[in-house]
Amino acid sequence: MKSKVIIGLLLFVCTSFLFIAASKKEADPFKPTYIKLEIPKGWPKPAKDIFASNPLTEEGFQLGKKLFYDGRLSKDGNFACASCHQQFAAFATYDHDFSHGFNNSFTSRNAPALFNLAWMPLLHWDGGINHIEVQPLAPLTAHNEMAENIDSVLKKLRKDTAYPKMFKAAFGTTVINSQRMLKALAQFTGSIISSNSKYDKVQRGEAKFTPAEEKGYAFFKTNCAGCHAEPLFTDNSFRNNGLDLNPTINDIGRMKITSDKKDSLKFKVPSLRNVAVTFPYMHDGRFNSIGQVLDHYTKGININQPTLDTALKKRIAISNTQKNELMYFLYTLTDTVLTKSPRYAPQ
Repeated sequence: MKSKVIIGLLLFVCTSFLFIAASKKEADPFKPTYIKLEIPKGWPKPAKDIFASNPLTEEGFQLGKKLFYDGRLSKDGNFACASCHQQFAAFATYDHDFSHGFNNSFTSRNAPALFNLAWMPLLHWDGGINHIEVQPLAPLTAHNEMAENIDSVLKKLRKDTAYPKMFKAAFGTTVINSQRMLKALAQFTGSIISSNSKYDKVQRGEAKFTPAEEKGYAFFKTNCAGCHAEPLFTDNSFRNNGLDLNPTINDIGRMKITSDKKDSLKFKVPSLRNVAVTFPYMHDGRFNSIGQVLDHYTKGININQPTLDTALKKRIAISNTQKNELMYFLYTLTDTVLTKSPRYAPQ
């Protein structure tokens, strides 16, 4: 009888421990590693907090990076986000006016560089996207880009043994849905910051411009900074810079979104950061070199367009010497920390 009591007590104790262990396992407290978006010294705070409803975590960032480089987000598996946004080109498309898409098709605009997105209230050349979390939907579903649908993408992710674990680490459970996928992508792309070029080092007192760069900087501040405002080198506005309509794509720019004729041929002012590695230039990639871009502003502007930016009505006067000096300055905006950082590279 006594032995039966002892055995009973042992069974009770063992069962209790198993129950407690199982309870702890079920609870499995969600403790992500929260990180902050680092605002470079001297920079303004972003106009809106893109992570207000999507707390930035290391786990979310890593999940977003894996998704960014995963070709399975496209219909045939050949086109990851990184296909059009290459790190060595400051997350633009290197040396292509239009990017390759599904079924031998091409995109209809030059791929913009992806950095400092937290400071951009509107995205795309026409400002048609107003939040970073919904931005991937456009390329994911476009027939000439990734040509996929969200349900199909989610099915593929759920079949991968790595993704449920990563979603759980980032969001607390293994549930894989569109909202979480988009939030993770936003955490990665929204964290890509370019702030370590020679220009930045000069501003921080860590380097000095050469005489030619210094003169180019002075010319820039007088003639270019009105649209390409420091330190972002864009004012995020939409302007007509005097380009003739491209008859191949008939892209009318911002007017496509607003239906306002005053926005005809207006496109977003791109950042000049990393301009030396993000060619070709303009919304349609029509210019292959910085020199060609400068030639446009000195003699190529169509001054008869009704919506032409007023600052360009008289074009921009620049001598050959000033042109070279300006180019030397623009080269100082290249951020090799960004283009070579392992943090942004595929795992």
